[in-house]
Amino acid sequence: MKRHLVSAADLSRDDALLILDTAEELAQLSGRAVKKLPTLRGRTVVNLFFEDSTRTKTSFEVAEKRLSADVINFSAKGSSVSKGESLKDTALTLQAMGADAVVIRHHASGAAARLAGSDWLHGSVINAGDGTHEHPTQALLDAFTMRRHLNPGLGRDLAGRKIAIVGDILHSRVARSNVHLLTTLGAEVTFVAPPTLLPIGIDTWPCQVSYDLDAVLPKVDAVMMLRVQRERMNAAFFPTEREYSRRYGLDGLRLATMPEHAIVMHPGPMVRGMEITADVADSPRCTVVEQVANGVSVRMAVLYLLLGGAVFADSSADSARTTDTPEAAQ
Repeated sequence: MKRHLVSAADLSRDDALLILDTAEELAQLSGRAVKKLPTLRGRTVVNLFFEDSTRTKTSFEVAEKRLSADVINFSAKGSSVSKGESLKDTALTLQAMGADAVVIRHHASGAAARLAGSDWLHGSVINAGDGTHEHPTQALLDAFTMRRHLNPGLGRDLAGRKIAIVGDILHSRVARSNVHLLTTLGAEVTFVAPPTLLPIGIDTWPCQVSYDLDAVLPKVDAVMMLRVQRERMNAAFFPTEREYSRRYGLDGLRLATMPEHAIVMHPGPMVRGMEITADVADSPRCTVVEQVANGVSVRMAVLYLLLGGAVFADSSADSARTTDTPEAAQ
């Protein structure tokens, strides 16, 4: 494992499988009366969120507390950031307080990499979403969910599986992280979106592109619907919501054209009636709630490997550290 988790592109196949397999073992805790491990006792983890978040922030906090870490929640609203304090000064303040890891979500693409590449912090940096760039732990929990449904078992990947990611690719950090991770695990990824919602240079990405959702659905093992991120838009990218929903929304009729084993995914938050209808969102084939539960296990695995049981691959680490396996820690 490397010292930081900034991008899904930084993960090798072995790295990704190590995280997924560790998450599989840690997921067993959720069925216990006492769900805690002492792995990170005495370690301080700061959740540094400059953007609003419900699932990711709560998921990280639950994961940290289940590993017995000391958790500090930092929100830009109501802090010195609102008075003009820079990211550097905020990071130096956290370092002075002895933070062992920082989970950062920021509206600027590259903020997590800037923090990880600086000497402002001596601990690990975990990217919880930076602008429209990446969201690696979301990609990991998506891959974890897909593997459980499509190729269950420790050490297994997603080789040969066909995954469609549909919607606002242009503004989606989830799509960017997923295309890196899923192709690393052997999956075949297809982006489906109107031309205006595809980024420039997408022909160089390791994926196929289609503008026709109906032609793609009968061939997929999983389809991931993305929300249209209006808060990041400064122009009209499609004529009307009704037309977008008609061309790129997933309804019951389209669900019926998918193979019986295929699943429907969504990183959340969902906009029912736009990219996905209520009957599909509430269908047994929709894994949205399962993804949230899996997110806790995956983030526990990332924290465990970075802080509790990792041997750092980069020379910037002060020293290599090892601990017992998750089974022994239990």
